[in-house]
Amino acid sequence: MFVNRLMNLSLGTALALLISSNALAWDRVETDTQLSRSDVLATGAMAATSQPLATQVALQVMRDGGNAIDAAIAANAMTALTEPTGNGIGGDLFAIVWDAESESLYGLNASGRAPKAMTRDWFEENDYDRIPQRGPLPVSVPGTIDGWFELHERFGRIGMEDVLAPTIHYAEEGFPVTEVIAYFWERNAEVLEEYENFPETFMPDGRAPRKGDIFKNPDLANTLRQVAEDGREAFYEGEIAEIIEDYMQRQGGFLTAEDMAAHESTWVDPVSTNYRGYDVWQLPPNTQGIAGLQILNILEAWDLSEYSLDDPDYVHLFTEAKKLAFEDRARFYADPDFVDVPVEELISKEYAERRRALIDEEKAATEFPAGDPRLDENDTIYLTTADSEGNMVSLIQSNYRGMGSGMTPDGLGFILQNRAEMFNLDPDHPNTLEPGKRPFHTIIPAFVTKDGEPWMSYGVMGGAMQPQAHAQIMINMIDFGMSLQGAGDAPRISHLGSSQPEGDEMKDGGTIHLESGFSRETIEALRERGHQVEVGGAGFGGYQAIMRCPESGVFYGASEPRKDGQAAGF
Repeated sequence: MFVNRLMNLSLGTALALLISSNALAWDRVETDTQLSRSDVLATGAMAATSQPLATQVALQVMRDGGNAIDAAIAANAMTALTEPTGNGIGGDLFAIVWDAESESLYGLNASGRAPKAMTRDWFEENDYDRIPQRGPLPVSVPGTIDGWFELHERFGRIGMEDVLAPTIHYAEEGFPVTEVIAYFWERNAEVLEEYENFPETFMPDGRAPRKGDIFKNPDLANTLRQVAEDGREAFYEGEIAEIIEDYMQRQGGFLTAEDMAAHESTWVDPVSTNYRGYDVWQLPPNTQGIAGLQILNILEAWDLSEYSLDDPDYVHLFTEAKKLAFEDRARFYADPDFVDVPVEELISKEYAERRRALIDEEKAATEFPAGDPRLDENDTIYLTTADSEGNMVSLIQSNYRGMGSGMTPDGLGFILQNRAEMFNLDPDHPNTLEPGKRPFHTIIPAFVTKDGEPWMSYGVMGGAMQPQAHAQIMINMIDFGMSLQGAGDAPRISHLGSSQPEGDEMKDGGTIHLESGFSRETIEALRERGHQVEVGGAGFGGYQAIMRCPESGVFYGASEPRKDGQAAGF
């Protein structure tokens, strides 16, 4: 029976069944029993990104004297070139940094705001019941470039010219497109080729690049060169901002040079919950990161080490906890500059206890009420870097919906994001559209400390999957005893409400989407409890992680097998 179950599971899941559930020892898995790909090990530095050339650029920057922060910026610039299907300099950025000198965590919210002319009244007067997915209307201010300079000014070591030089080189000389990126590039091109300048920039020879094609982006090289030489002002206050305004006005959008000049990032304090002795850190709203903390808080009451990943009891409990957290996500998560978000209460153990009581261990809930924590007085790239001094960076960046809005300003080589689509047009909703407001964000970096020391920097891309996967990675490692790589290889659970877009609450119980690897017995047992279950049918995210052994200083790296990523070190 055990052998049959093992044969039905993925390699990462099978590993979890073969090793001690609570070991977390650094030598816990012998080579001959390693069924998942091994963690990558190094002592000098480590980088894990979703594109191999970006990983190599990060390592080269650290070899040349840069630190983990310089390397993270360099890698992000490189993914903006090599993986435009998931990010770009027209998008937003969030980061958590462990600074070895101060032995502290720092959070950066580099998300952009709604343009001043973008109002709820305009959409109402023009008969919109929601903001469109693409085109000029969902474009908000791009925050990434400002985020780079905030990180660099505070923590960087080498000049920005050196940080951006590798990407400028590859943009001019070209790089070979990898398989997964080529697939999504073609899918994005099918819906974005109608927009001015998109085909000229991203469809050489009249089509999306295919696997192995050499792609060049000289316009992006020129834009990055201006930024490297003249700083963030070149992007937000100079010719680039004027080009963006002219293009957006021509397309019928709201974004202006004045909106660009008014942008600034915000340094924020990361927030955490303790899960079985590990402090898991996220950024507060306008991101959805605290949903992952809420899920862990709710599940903490059960000894999950007594379960396995392929156990219907575990999948049921996880799904119900997710439902509870996402009801709060729909009700409370928004820009704290405009709304009072009760973060401390939402991630408190007391609130988790009250919400946990609503779970029926034998039956799926078709709906849960959103809680009120004050009764007692949310595609993308992720990357992480670490250096020999102990600095670590957890960084996530996105245009939203793959390549973004399709708006491709003249001669700049990038696409503007469509993140403003996430605003709600209901005037009573916390995330309602207001000029100058930051929209609800799904992209979230994560960090874990143990006894006040850095333990792991990680993230999982993929919209509403992100907090669910963040929680699953921690459960896989802490409760099921998986390795860093095994925790990412293991099949995932994704619960989606039947109403979309992301940010809406659950309706009619939603659907559990299980990645291939869960047994037929588990699927049938879940259906008997009232769950709607499908195998596949959802995005299951993309994962990168770096873990640091406090005793030896050895870095452990892992990268997502579902994408073209790479973890490497020296």
